[in-house]
Amino acid sequence: MPGNSNLLGGMATGLGSPPKSGWARLVPELLVNDIGTSVEFWCDHLGFAIAYSRPEEAFAYLERPERAQIMLSQRSGKWETAPLERPYGRGAMFQLYVASIEPVQRSLERAGWPLYAGPREVWREVGDRQAGQREIFVLDPDGYLVMIAHDLGERPAKTLV
Repeated sequence: MPGNSNLLGGMATGLGSPPKSGWARLVPELLVNDIGTSVEFWCDHLGFAIAYSRPEEAFAYLERPERAQIMLSQRSGKWETAPLERPYGRGAMFQLYVASIEPVQRSLERAGWPLYAGPREVWREVGDRQAGQREIFVLDPDGYLVMIAHDLGERPAKTLV
């Protein structure tokens, strides 16, 4: 795995430990073209940290303090159920809720990484109220769509007169 030994600790086995916040009940595993590039993007720009990695398998388990978790695995053909073409993840969007989107947005801007959409403020009907959030959208190095958002609270739903 040229180019990613520093990110994943060389060729050692099972580096790190289980996620600090415990195991999430649903954790997506994304197949990626280059594990080093993907780990760098998710950690340096989206604020994740490596909980543990298996460098010999080109695999990393990432987490954020808010309990968001994701697995990255370099493509090997093993779990590819159909031909995989870029952009990956067509039809799926990953939503990441953070305390504030501004640090993530600034990191992306400094790196020259374009936003797919946003920033924007949206209010959505949720039962008898509206829930608000500020959000940005970005494509990761393999084309997976990620929405990063922070909560703006709730307000009464607008009533039709």
